[in-house]
Amino acid sequence: MFELEDAVKQCVERVARFRRQHQRIGEQNTKAGLIEPIIGALGWDLFDPDEVHREYRRRGVDNPVDYALLLLRTPRLFIEAKGLGENLDDPRWANQTIGYATMAGVEWVALTDGAEWRVYNAHAPVPIEHKLFRAVRLEDDVDAALELLCLLSKQNMGDNRIEDLWKGFFVDRQVHTELTDLFAGSDPASELVDLLDSRMPRLSREEIRQSLIRARATFDFPMSAAVAAPPAQRQSLPPQAYEPPTQRAAPEPVPVASAYPSPVTRSSKRAPHVTPDERRLKLVDLLAAGRLRPGTTLFGRYLGQQHTAELLADGRVRYRGEVHNSPSSAGEAVKIAIHGRDITDSRKATDGLDFWQAQDAVTGDVVTLKEIRRRVASGR
Repeated sequence: MFELEDAVKQCVERVARFRRQHQRIGEQNTKAGLIEPIIGALGWDLFDPDEVHREYRRRGVDNPVDYALLLLRTPRLFIEAKGLGENLDDPRWANQTIGYATMAGVEWVALTDGAEWRVYNAHAPVPIEHKLFRAVRLEDDVDAALELLCLLSKQNMGDNRIEDLWKGFFVDRQVHTELTDLFAGSDPASELVDLLDSRMPRLSREEIRQSLIRARATFDFPMSAAVAAPPAQRQSLPPQAYEPPTQRAAPEPVPVASAYPSPVTRSSKRAPHVTPDERRLKLVDLLAAGRLRPGTTLFGRYLGQQHTAELLADGRVRYRGEVHNSPSSAGEAVKIAIHGRDITDSRKATDGLDFWQAQDAVTGDVVTLKEIRRRVASGR
C-alpha cells in the first residue's frame, strides 16, 4: 500500500506526464491510475467490497455511484469519478451525486478527476452551490491536498473528524458574511458606526463613517484540519498535516470579499423576500408544476439525525405511517417522536418548507421545499 504522500506525488507526476503528451486517458484509466491509489493510501481496502464498493447502487433501479466507501457495511462517503480533464464545474456532476447521497442518507461526497478533489456536505441546509466544503488541485499544493484527503481516511471517517471541521467552517462562513456586510461598500453599516461612536466620543459620527469608508478590513479564519493521519502514513506526512492548530503558522489574511461564498441560511436577515404569490403556493401546486413528484422522499435533519417522509399525490405528507396535512405538521411529528408529546409548543414549532428537502424534478438537485416553491413562483 502506498503511503499517502507518495501516492499524491505519484499522481501529480502522472497528471503532468499525461498533459505533456496531450493524452485523454478516460474515466477507467483515471480511476485505476489516479483515484484508486489515493483511496488505498487512505487506509481503505480496495479488494474488500464491504469497504470499497464500486458501482454502488442503493437500489437496483438507481444509477450507480463510482465508489461507496463503507464502515460496518454502511456507506460513509460517495466518490464520483470523472476522466482526467473533464469539466468538474459542470453542475450536473455535483447535483447528481449530492442528490443521490441525500436520498441514500450519505452525508459526504467527493467529486474528482484525479487531479482535483472537491468535497461536499450533501446534508448541509443550504443551496447546492454552498454545499462545497473544500477543493484542492494536487499539483497546486501538495500539503493542502494531504490535509484535505486525510479527512477522507478510513480512520478519520470513522471518527467523523470531517463533521467537526465542517461545523466550524459553516459558522465561520456565516460570521464572515456578516462582517463583510458591516464594512462593505461606500456606506458602512449604521450599527458599526454607532458602536464606534459610543467608544470614541472625541470623533464625530461623520469622521468615523469616512474612516470606515477608507478602511480595508480583512478577516482571518484559519482552517486547520488538525487531523490524525492513518497510522501507516504518519511518518511520511509533513508535520503540518496533523499538528494541532496552535502549532501552525497562521496563513496570510484573506481579503474580505473572497474568503467564503455567501450562504443562504434560515436565520439570515437577508433571506429572499417571500412574495404573496409565493406564499400562496402549496405542495399540491409544486406537484402540478412538475417540480415534485408523487411518492418523492422528503429528507429532514434534526439533532444530527436524518428523517424521511413521503410526499403524497394530494400534497399531504406521510411520516412513520401517519398522514399529515402539511409539511410543518410532519416536521413537528419528527420532534414529537424524539422528545415525546410533552415537548413545548415553542420547541415543537416547525417551518416545514424549510425543514424538509426534496429533489427538484426539473433541476435534479436536492433543496428545501421552500427553495422549490421560490423557483416555481419566479418561473425558474
